[in-house]
Amino acid sequence: MMKTPMPEQAPELRRNNFGEVALGYTPEQAAAEASRCLNCKKRPCVAGCPVGVAIPEFITEIKNGDIAKAAAIIKETNALPAVCGRVCPQENQCERLCVRAVKGEPVAIGRLERYAADGGQITDNRGQITDNGKRIAVVGSGPAGLSCAGTLAGLGYDVTVFEAFHEPGGVLIYGIPEFRLPKEIVRREVGELKALGVSIITNAVVGQALTIDDLFDDGYDAVFIGSGAGLPSFMGIPGENLNGVFSANEFLTRVNLMKAYDARSDTPVKDLKKVVVVGGGNVAMDAARCALRLGAETVDIVYRRGMEEMPARREEIHHAREEGINFRVLTNPREILGDEKFNVRAVVCDAMELGEPDASGRRRPVVKEGAGFTLDADCVIMAIGSAPNALIRNSTPDLDFDRRGCVAAAEDGRTNRPMVYAGGDAVTGAATVILAMGAGRAAAIAIDDQLSKNK
Repeated sequence: MMKTPMPEQAPELRRNNFGEVALGYTPEQAAAEASRCLNCKKRPCVAGCPVGVAIPEFITEIKNGDIAKAAAIIKETNALPAVCGRVCPQENQCERLCVRAVKGEPVAIGRLERYAADGGQITDNRGQITDNGKRIAVVGSGPAGLSCAGTLAGLGYDVTVFEAFHEPGGVLIYGIPEFRLPKEIVRREVGELKALGVSIITNAVVGQALTIDDLFDDGYDAVFIGSGAGLPSFMGIPGENLNGVFSANEFLTRVNLMKAYDARSDTPVKDLKKVVVVGGGNVAMDAARCALRLGAETVDIVYRRGMEEMPARREEIHHAREEGINFRVLTNPREILGDEKFNVRAVVCDAMELGEPDASGRRRPVVKEGAGFTLDADCVIMAIGSAPNALIRNSTPDLDFDRRGCVAAAEDGRTNRPMVYAGGDAVTGAATVILAMGAGRAAAIAIDDQLSKNK
């Protein structure tokens, strides 16, 4: 028995707009898919969920037609269910462990989570929570910070989130495009956390406007660092300083947060004709598909390994190909060429082949001599990873960091400094939304455990 298909915008339509690609299940489709769940006693799917959602239980409520109860069950452990239902790589987590996957397709857990969450309502739950008199500061309002904040607020803590940007949501707002994650969804789920009692202060750059020490001086009992990994990486090749070369971070922030697709925007992106995106992850897919929607005539994704090694979700690769994105695998940029006005005009590429495995276990790409070529381009987007910003590292000398500039933290978020916890991309480097949320929740539970002992 196959998964119930997800309705989608047709490729020839969606490549010209920023509307959501996946349109969501109807009640009939959700009921049909929910009926595929075997409600296993051992619940292996739950073990694959970083935030421990009670998956068979919420699916049972969808079967019963009680969408509100299904959503309530999910929200017991997942602060952002409508977000996760859209961007979580379920195929590598809960769905991978689904019993139905042994001989066929797993239950579409992510699609059902989205269906249940989209039917939920913002409710004011503050009257149901007893204030325990403790104050927690959360640095960053991305997935890790929001998950930590929501968990602690539900336990009775007075939680304040400090966000550097002018709008909360972190990578959910500035990094993931509207066609994958509508900002209305993010704002709604942030609104639910506010209804739970979470306070959010925007335009507050911890590490510059105030420090971790300042937060403790202000009376906070613990601090969680969930500031993400927003510092872009570059290749270090000639021509990266030319006009028309962007980091994916800047490009996506301009498009998603600052509405660069609107000619009236204060920070528009130049007219795009021939775009080259370097990288093979979800961020590269997002950048390429945004460039297409901004009017680019051709968009080429350049990746130094093969299609099988490409780390992006299969669904995102499939959607990009349907929309007309070109994939040039086993290809690596060697130099970016400019014109007399220092604008990008072309990218010189090496053809690659896969050699022996490297430290990551993947076969190392090596240059195939004499097989290089040049791609015409007026825009190059580097989507090859990112690292944490150095602001907190530079302003908190007694906090340990690893060689990558990430906060050194245990699995439960504990750092070397008492009552300072960290999680998400600030600790791991760029990873997935749900892993960051799992880290935020784990740290919240550890903070509660420690403060309960300190009473």
